[in-house]
Amino acid sequence: MDKQKITREELFDLLDNLGINHKTTHHRAVFTVDEGEDIKKAIPGGHSKNLFLKDKDGAFFLICALGETQIKMNHVHKAVGCARLSFGSEEKLYELLGVRPGSVCLFALANNVEKNLTLILDKNIFKNPLINFHPLLNDATTTISTDDMIKFVKHWGGRAIIADFSTDIPIIEGTV
Repeated sequence: MDKQKITREELFDLLDNLGINHKTTHHRAVFTVDEGEDIKKAIPGGHSKNLFLKDKDGAFFLICALGETQIKMNHVHKAVGCARLSFGSEEKLYELLGVRPGSVCLFALANNVEKNLTLILDKNIFKNPLINFHPLLNDATTTISTDDMIKFVKHWGGRAIIADFSTDIPIIEGTV
């Protein structure tokens, strides 16, 4: 039986309950970072790209990075200390995060009650006072402060690390 996934309205209620200020802009559905360039120009703050990954041993990871961050996928596993990484399946994405491809986002952690994945945050996200993520579906963008992003991650309570992707092999900078 499929577990109930939270709705966008329930996500907004959660953000409100956590005292997280948020502003949502509705737009056409976008599936890639490049597809939404015109939309991003109209919304202040850093814009995210989000990758759902698994390693050969079956561990799962969510990378949340700035859209322009270059992530050298063949080196991330060395920094994190796991087996080689590849993209997770659509089935596992929905099972663990409750979203479909194109809608992967930090807010999907609200569906990960088992806390059975590792969040990897790009340290460059913190250079922006505001950061943008899809609110569970890719037809809108929700803006929150980076401080509130940390509040959301701490509420989730799973393993969260900060990585510097500016070198060939990413450097783990710390934990959240």
